[in-house]
Amino acid sequence: MADQKIENLLNLALSASEEEREKSLELDVGYYPIARTWEVIIKYSGTLGQVREIAESVVELSNEFAIVTVREDRLEALSGIEAVEYIEKPKRLFFQVENGRRVSCMTSVQIRPPKLYGAGVLVAIIDSGIDYANLDFRNADGTTRIYALWDQTIPGNPPEGYVQGTEYTQEKINEALQQENRTERMKIVPSEDRSGHGTAVAGIAAGNGRGSQGARYQGVASESGILVVKLGTPREEGFPRTTELMQAIDYVVKKAQRAGRPVAINISFGNTYGSHTGTSLLERFIADIANLWKSVICIGMGNEGASAGHTAGILKENTEERIPLAVQMKETVINVQIWKRYHDIVDISLISPAGVQIGPIPEVIGTQRFVVGDTEILLYYGEPSPFHVSQEIFIEFLPKDSYITPGIWQFVLTPRKIVTGEYDLWLPSENVLNRGTAFRYPTERGTLTIPSTSQRVISVGAYDSLTFAYADFSGRGGLEGESKPDLVAPGVDITAPTPSGIYQTFTGTSFATPFVSGAAALMMEWGE
Repeated sequence: MADQKIENLLNLALSASEEEREKSLELDVGYYPIARTWEVIIKYSGTLGQVREIAESVVELSNEFAIVTVREDRLEALSGIEAVEYIEKPKRLFFQVENGRRVSCMTSVQIRPPKLYGAGVLVAIIDSGIDYANLDFRNADGTTRIYALWDQTIPGNPPEGYVQGTEYTQEKINEALQQENRTERMKIVPSEDRSGHGTAVAGIAAGNGRGSQGARYQGVASESGILVVKLGTPREEGFPRTTELMQAIDYVVKKAQRAGRPVAINISFGNTYGSHTGTSLLERFIADIANLWKSVICIGMGNEGASAGHTAGILKENTEERIPLAVQMKETVINVQIWKRYHDIVDISLISPAGVQIGPIPEVIGTQRFVVGDTEILLYYGEPSPFHVSQEIFIEFLPKDSYITPGIWQFVLTPRKIVTGEYDLWLPSENVLNRGTAFRYPTERGTLTIPSTSQRVISVGAYDSLTFAYADFSGRGGLEGESKPDLVAPGVDITAPTPSGIYQTFTGTSFATPFVSGAAALMMEWGE
């Protein structure tokens, strides 16, 4: 019997073989095979004394959340501790000025009173790092505007209360900037932004434009202090995880609180796994910490709006629903989440491109395995949990050899008893799928990524500042009757700084979000 205090995906991962985990997009995230340990998120009440007794490490976060590393054979014992309410595994996260500033109405509050530039406020960039030597992030005297930089990828000296990475103070960064060449700088502060994503985001939110003639490409909150967290990438696929993000948010809020300065937090990461109803531990943690200190959390809606990775509908009694999924050649792994109401009774079948039908699949809580041609299928029927009001059926497609069978796969939903009939299906982010692997009849609503679904955050979509049209790639609409995004900002062909010292154009909700984060900093400056 699967453990109800452990989320469905982690239960499935625990029942999967190591070979199946390695092939999967999600099942091995958080697992360290050499040490046979798991990094997990827990929600607890009371104290962590018993947890610390069995865990390899514990990072205590705000509001009774924690990141725990525990041996696999002790997960059951962890679940058995009364203080532990729920356990989730981490998930992977994916990346999601001049004209932009004008159409965002930033110019008007800076050329006349109150002339707001973010002075006295911190802008926190949680991303891929920052080019700290870039002129956009330095004062006129050459010193840094960066208040602190926590690089989670460099082991050695983590911030107090955390166990990974190295924290570099403003003094240490200034010491590095005094060096004549990059090689000497890197000996003191070896943090880099290799993708350039974080540098561009920081430039839009808070760059002062000193690297451009006449500060032409000045960002929004150009006089703010800057807090930076470079998220860890613990596995070679190069994407950070939700556990790193939670620690980063916890860090910047506490850092700002100790500094006595308001903070606008920019998050340009997301993923598609979950019910999208704000009920995962990540979403709940963000909603809780948004109430702590003087903070505003801005999160991009993601770039899944045109990916055809979501479909939805309403089932009716005695009416079978067939949902086709196109799988392209040389696809190595896919998973599909089906979410429905627990009170609806629905038979689920799966038809392969060759016409072979599996099912109706028995509604047995736990893991089931099937093999169709060259494809192995892992299926997990979820059960009620303290934090989910919907039922999840998670289906993982794994190749027996190299690739999943290409063609049209069909999910067949056969209603037996319907109360509301609502259902949703999600694919992984389009970042990890071949072009064209998609639902044949997608729906745009519900394409926002998690954690922009969290309560008490500002969810940000993108529009084209030249045409004033909503960007086709920008995620759309919440569930449960909630309307998202909260705000839209320019996100097409945005000019921003790069680690190479030049300015380039960028497109995506990642680059719309910092306009809103910068604007939040201006409003907090005005309100102080």
